[in-house]
Parts: sequence; C-alpha cells; structure tokens
Amino acid sequence: MIYARKKPFNEWIKSFKSSINQYNFYTDFKKVYDNVYDYKVEINLLNSLVGSQNIRQEFLYLIRRYPECIEAIPLLLAVRAKEVYCQENGKGIIYDFSAVNSQTDYAYFMEKTGLFDLLSQHLRGNLWDYVTGIEVGMDSNARKNRGGDQMENLVEDFIRLAGFIKNKTYFKEIYSREVEKLFEVNLTPLSAVSTKRWDFILKTEDNVYLIETNFYSSSGSKLNEIARSYIEISERAEKIKGTRFMWITDGWGWRKARKNLQEAYIEIPYLYDIADMEAGLFSSLD
Repeated sequence: MIYARKKPFNEWIKSFKSSINQYNFYTDFKKVYDNVYDYKVEINLLNSLVGSQNIRQEFLYLIRRYPECIEAIPLLLAVRAKEVYCQENGKGIIYDFSAVNSQTDYAYFMEKTGLFDLLSQHLRGNLWDYVTGIEVGMDSNARKNRGGDQMENLVEDFIRLAGFIKNKTYFKEIYSREVEKLFEVNLTPLSAVSTKRWDFILKTEDNVYLIETNFYSSSGSKLNEIARSYIEISERAEKIKGTRFMWITDGWGWRKARKNLQEAYIEIPYLYDIADMEAGLFSSLD
C-alpha cells in the first residue's frame, strides 16, 4: 500500500524545513587543499617576497629565474583565469599569466593591483596560509551548486534505507529513453511536457516511479512554473499503466508560493516532503 498522506495542506507545509545543509556544505576543505597544492611550487617561490623591502627588483629577479611562479599570481587576487583584463586610460590590457610574456609588464600589474604592497607590508604569516584563505573564500561560491545536490543526496539516503539497490531497483539521473528500455514502459505521453532526465527512478513490484526532487530556501517565479508543469506531468503519467510520477519538495521558499503548491498538493497524488520520507514513505510503496 502506498504511503498514506492524510495531513491537510496547511498542516503539511508547516513541516517544511528552512535548511538541509550538511557539514560539507559550507566549505569543501579537500577541494581547497587540492587547489592550493596544485600551486605548491609557485606559492613557495612567491613566498620569498613576503616582507621584502626591495620588492620590485626582487620580483623581477624571481620571474627571470623562475618564470613559472607567475602562474600563481591571479590566485593571489582570487582569480582562476590565466588571462586578467584591466582597463586603463581608455584601453584594455590583457595580462597573460600562462607564461612569461616579454611584452607584459608584470611588475606594473603587481604594483597597480596592490600585490606588491600586500606582500611587502601587510602579510603577517606566509603566503601558503594566505592562499588557503583565498581558496576557502572562493569555495563559498560553489555553495549554490552543492545546495542543489543536497536534496538529491538526502532523498537517495532515504531510498537506500528503504532497501532499494542502486542500478537494480533504483536509478539516479536517468533519461526517459533509458527507462523505457529497462522497464518496457512507453513514456511517449510525457514527451510533450518532459524529455528530461529524471532525478530518480524506483522500481517496485507493481510500478515504476518517476521522481523529481528539489528544495527551495527562497521564493521566486520559478516555483510557480515548476508546480504547474509537474501537475501536467503527473496527469499524463497517471494514464500510463504501471507508471507513477512522484515529486518530493521542501523548503521555506514555498511559503510565499503556497497557492500554487497547494493546487499541486491536490492534483498530484504522490507529492511529498522530507517529513514524509522520515515517516517511511519509500518503505511502503506498492
């Protein structure tokens, strides 16, 4: 028997969570350390300039003897690109840090960006620690991508706990055409509204569940569009024998888009949240 969803909508939405952030959401330290280590040699060479009282001359000597050290310079400005664009006096200058270019004045760049001043006057530790801090800051920009993965990871945890086996009774990120081959179902009725890749497919004894997941910590017009499109997908899926469309969503972002979600809650038989998974949703699918 399918998990019984008995709550009225207003009670159901009260269980929505403000966040699902896991420990590694905030900073991926392994990635930080790997990125810093990629420039180990270059950083150690540039570290010789920390505290220098004659930094321009020492810098020029350093890049003549060890030209490879310039590759790490953009990183000191929290930039990953090898080419850095600067606008000055009505024209653009492109500084190429992939190799020493005799036509480029790297010392001028270091002076104008403030890197000479930083290295000679303001660093109290070594450059390795500074670059590690830079990488931590840059990694925070990746949180949005990690946030998108977190809901899928959470749903997958509950699927596994219910005894489903990856690539046997459940599949992750799989296209409709692959589902048709695996389970001999015809998803053509869905092609007009979805030719997409499904977040998950669950195979029970009687049904194939096409599952989409998302979590919204903030609201926006996208939420209303998603609710409407999933209603249509659900209606079409119900006409395909042995096929069910399931939508698992959560997040406080829905509070300002509750009208559309409420409509979806009425129209989509298999619409659930995290609390439903915690209550044993996947263990009772037919």
